[in-house]
Amino acid sequence: MTAREEVLGRIRAANAAAGHPPPPDVPRDYHRTGSHPAGAPELLALLRDRLVDYKATVLDAAADGVAEAVQIALTEVTGPVVVPPGLPAGWWPDGLAATRVTDDGLSPADLDATAAVLTGCAAACAVTGTIALDGSPDQGRRAITLVPDVHVCVVRAEQVVETVPESSPRWIRRARSRSSADRRPRATSSWSGWRACTARAR
Repeated sequence: MTAREEVLGRIRAANAAAGHPPPPDVPRDYHRTGSHPAGAPELLALLRDRLVDYKATVLDAAADGVAEAVQIALTEVTGPVVVPPGLPAGWWPDGLAATRVTDDGLSPADLDATAAVLTGCAAACAVTGTIALDGSPDQGRRAITLVPDVHVCVVRAEQVVETVPESSPRWIRRARSRSSADRRPRATSSWSGWRACTARAR
């Protein structure tokens, strides 16, 4: 028995002793899957529509054109751009005016001095326009995605699903494999300063 199970068991026993009935079962008859497979053109169009409605900038790119899309997204950024330690090779564009700063535990003051952040993501839900981050090497710790004013996020087409139940296992499972409290999963649909680059295979 885990500590969590023990605590919840004690709470249930205390409620029962106090005469409180157990809570009713939560219905699980909602849609768990969508009408389209991950990465379907319809889902990419829907995600784009949601993100644009949230005032995010969306750039489409082929799988081998991520660097070009990132360069466009960062064209007006003149300050340092922080990246996670595991940023995939080929995402950082050659000749970019902005300075690349790899996060090695940057202090809050150091992060405050950066102008933007470039990361990947764990999953994206087209219906809600939500992008989830789980602290994987291509995303880094949550602090680097919260402080800079501009967040450029690369979303691979196969990461885009239709519904929240489809997206959750993609990042919850990976997040649970990490012990750091700073790597708890984070999903956002607040898009001020966001620029999403959706990449798909040719």
